Amino acid sequence: MAVEDQYTDVLQNIELSIVSVHKDEPKLLDVDVIEALEALIRGYSLEEQGRGWPSTRLSSRAALVVEACKQVCEWRLGRATISTFGDSRAVPPPISVGTVVQCLKRLRKSARLWNERSGRQGYLEYIEQFLP
Repeated sequence: MAVEDQYTDVLQNIELSIVSVHKDEPKLLDVDVIEALEALIRGYSLEEQGRGWPSTRLSSRAALVVEACKQVCEWRLGRATISTFGDSRAVPPPISVGTVVQCLKRLRKSARLWNERSGRQGYLEYIEQFLP
């Protein structure tokens, strides 16, 4: 089963955090999002191997995306709470780090595609039409 079919809710949660950064930071570009997703993929992949997160230099906008997405990823891993997503009764079952990496890779693929098709904010414009 494809990642987008099996983990639609996880993908939407992460995309919602990206859109929220874009609303606060209108100059956010797809390249910032891609940079952030790559940093998250690298970090969670290393974590999955039992290694620590690397220190990375990110653009300021990419760092905002990493911070927002990491909060959601940690919530979906069952390691954090986020009041924005509802009360404790609505907490979804935890997913694995490997699943988080799969979802981040799928989002990176989508960001690259829509950036190539529609320009500097093509991915951001694409996902905004599906999210509140």
